[in-house]
Amino acid sequence: MRLDVFTLFPEWFEWFQTQRHVRNVVAAGSELRFIDYRETTPLGAGQVDDSPYGGGAGMVMRVDVVDAALEAAYGAERGARRTVLLTPSGRMFDEELAIDLASEPELTLLCGRYEGIDERVREHLVTDAVSIGRYVLAGGELAAMVVADAVLRKLPGALGHAESALEESFSDALEGHPEYPHYTRPATYRGWGVPDVLLSGDHERVRGWRLERSRERGETASGGS
Repeated sequence: MRLDVFTLFPEWFEWFQTQRHVRNVVAAGSELRFIDYRETTPLGAGQVDDSPYGGGAGMVMRVDVVDAALEAAYGAERGARRTVLLTPSGRMFDEELAIDLASEPELTLLCGRYEGIDERVREHLVTDAVSIGRYVLAGGELAAMVVADAVLRKLPGALGHAESALEESFSDALEGHPEYPHYTRPATYRGWGVPDVLLSGDHERVRGWRLERSRERGETASGGS
């Protein structure tokens, strides 16, 4: 995969690039780029925003700034890319969408800032608008890291062992439910024990127990009794 993130703060992603699964996918041939809107802005002094039409507080990132950045990066090929705008009003990000985006050979994430991005970006320059939750962040960078993390760890070689992803939360193996509880040594701590089934050595019973706990967590998360 070739993953590009457009942002006003590319340095924010320096830590992200050091994560093991990210380094693994890069070593396996994927490419990550973090592109600064200011480098191609058509405005003077690195300006990227302006006051909103109709009045109101805050500043809005300009459509011509975003358009210029995409044009400089892709030229005539820009329409062939899956381009995602990170915004609180977008489609809720979930496992299904992460799998979908991971299938793309090329993926672009657009980070907003300030009061937001001119709506014409969403209407004309992107293929998707995605939210990581119904709350507001100072910008799209953290949201982009969440999406990129979930997507990249699905690529071949990201986790080192393919088995690591088989029984993750929301996987088919767990019928789409959250992952079951985990325990490790010591077997008893301050009087808190580990479920006997996990110490039984009976792998079939363990699998059944884990699936049942996963279902219970799914029911709790969905508001069931």
